[in-house]
Amino acid sequence: MSTTAVRRPVYASAQEEVVENVPRATSGSVGIVELRFLDVNEPLHLLAGGMLPQYTIAYETYGALNADRTNAILIFHALSGDAHVAGYYTDDPAERPGWWDAAVGPGKMFDTDRFYVICSNVLGGCRGTTGPRSLAPNGKPYGSRFPAVTVADMVAVQAKLLDALGIHRLFAVAGGSMGAMQALQFSVDFPDRVEHVLFIASTPRSNAQNIAFNEIGRQAIYADPRWCGGDYPDSNPPVSGLAIARMVGHMTYMSEHSLETKFGRRLQGQSSLPYRTDIPEFAVESYLQHQGEKFTQRFDAGSYVLITKALDYFDISDGFPSMSASLQRAAAQFLVISFSSDWLYTAAQSRLLAQALREAGREVEIQEVTAALGHDSFLVEVETMTALVGGYLNRMWEALHSPLAQ
Repeated sequence: MSTTAVRRPVYASAQEEVVENVPRATSGSVGIVELRFLDVNEPLHLLAGGMLPQYTIAYETYGALNADRTNAILIFHALSGDAHVAGYYTDDPAERPGWWDAAVGPGKMFDTDRFYVICSNVLGGCRGTTGPRSLAPNGKPYGSRFPAVTVADMVAVQAKLLDALGIHRLFAVAGGSMGAMQALQFSVDFPDRVEHVLFIASTPRSNAQNIAFNEIGRQAIYADPRWCGGDYPDSNPPVSGLAIARMVGHMTYMSEHSLETKFGRRLQGQSSLPYRTDIPEFAVESYLQHQGEKFTQRFDAGSYVLITKALDYFDISDGFPSMSASLQRAAAQFLVISFSSDWLYTAAQSRLLAQALREAGREVEIQEVTAALGHDSFLVEVETMTALVGGYLNRMWEALHSPLAQ
């Protein structure tokens, strides 16, 4: 494999699902970090039959790799995330940190005093890794020519990154939402390369409801006259459709309790209902419009379509007679975490995975957390997540390095 690590200008980070709810860490930061790029100069053959002649991977690392290269953890991001999981690009006090900054750093959930943490932007993304807006060999953006991508393709690319970093075996892979799908897929496709899987707020297979919400978002993008079949110019992207898609997706990340607590029936800038259709009358309307507009400033419609399709395709049992049969390929130990108010990826979906893991003879610890903030609980319940995830990682690490384990 021919690879080249290069530097390119950095840019502002994409935040995870509900940015304003993510606590800003005031201590224990990893500090100033750098976005790096790996150019892989060989063809990538994709599961659905497409091919990329070469590709680029954007990634960041935190902490230090130990001498025997056994302390690495690979974090996978969710749909709207990117490689910038923690830290800052500049010393500007107004800059927002990485999307899971409260979780990655010295003494945090993913303790960088102990672990070497890696995160990369997924294949098909728009935050540095090759995607629909990247230039094809003919010098024009791929656009509609970009081939279909699956979660299996995403993790295959990240395995190439590990090869380039000289890391054969990971202590753990981890992720929430789409990130957990990647973690699960990695454990099945590369069983000899990971010891522990942290599967958080996700599902082993996208169900009809998951697919339906993604399709509503895609149809909003397709209906935007600027979509142009996916071959729009950078100067005139389909931002209206993408904003609506984000509004729909954003709703699935929250719970009825969080919406009612945050907004209720509060009016937006009015003391009484104006009974107008041309302005947002309720605060929740204004909030969703703001989220949609903000999203268009950092994300690409083509990537949104491509990645949501990858989510729809995801079924860890695909190609196997059963889910437990597919999981027999995995050799890792599993921590499965779900949240009571998450109606996007429910606790029942996590229990389905845990049961299949047990049937496959795999070690699994399952935690069902009572939390009120919906799917985004995995980002905002920092203390609970630190106790569960950080505690699990520390127990497993200490057990591995105890005198009795030698």
